[in-house]
Amino acid sequence: MSRWRNCPCTRCRMRGLMGPVILITVGVLFFIGQYNWHYSFERLWPVILIVIGVVKILSETASAEGHVDSIGWQNPPPGAPPVPPPMPQNVPPQNPPPPPL
Repeated sequence: MSRWRNCPCTRCRMRGLMGPVILITVGVLFFIGQYNWHYSFERLWPVILIVIGVVKILSETASAEGHVDSIGWQNPPPGAPPVPPPMPQNVPPQNPPPPPL
């Protein structure tokens, strides 16, 4: 979650929920298996895959409006022309000027 901690967009917040949702699902499956003989973890483990799929679908279809990339710049709003990422500092020019004669 640390990668998306500073991003306020819905997509990154959904990705940050993957771990907690999986832990809660595993806990519920073990709880069901503990108190019900017909359903055990061995029979219900595919539910974990379904939950992972649901969280992935929700995170991929969520809005990325206001997304802050890991380098710190934001995506433009929909319909605006794309903004190029900031140039790194201290980069030498591609074609240096010719030396004086």
